Amino acid sequence: MTDDPADQARGRALASPLRMRILRFCLHEAHSNREIADEFDLNPGTSLHHVRTLIDNGFLAAQPSRPGRRGTTEIPYRATGLSWRSSMPNQGPILVQTFLDDIQGIDADDLGVWRLGFKFNHATERELNDRISQLLVEFKDRGPDADGRPLSIMVAVHPEQRKSR
Repeated sequence: MTDDPADQARGRALASPLRMRILRFCLHEAHSNREIADEFDLNPGTSLHHVRTLIDNGFLAAQPSRPGRRGTTEIPYRATGLSWRSSMPNQGPILVQTFLDDIQGIDADDLGVWRLGFKFNHATERELNDRISQLLVEFKDRGPDADGRPLSIMVAVHPEQRKSR
């Protein structure tokens, strides 16, 4: 984290699993505050607070207005992708909680999970992290498939905590 107030504000905005989930929901398709509130079972005022925080920090952008319910006009919002390039404090626990919230109610057959153990020196560990990052960026940069379904991936590399070494 930097000393820059804007970077710090962005980090605080991302420090919420709910906001991270809202960004994912708005990644490939724009959604109104009402749709966001409905998706996450939120009061529209609570949803609007989170949406405004994400807008104010550049993570969501308003799209052209469209007709809403009963003759109203609604503004849909779409994720800007800035979160991919932003840092946040306590990133690991926040992303793990976001992941756990995301998978609530998902059928076990639809959840792909892998857990492996390695023993690498620092150089090999750095190579693994770099290659995973490059692969993820490569697929992110492809953009969405028109006939695709929304998917999420979480990869975590961490040292094992052992009582004895």
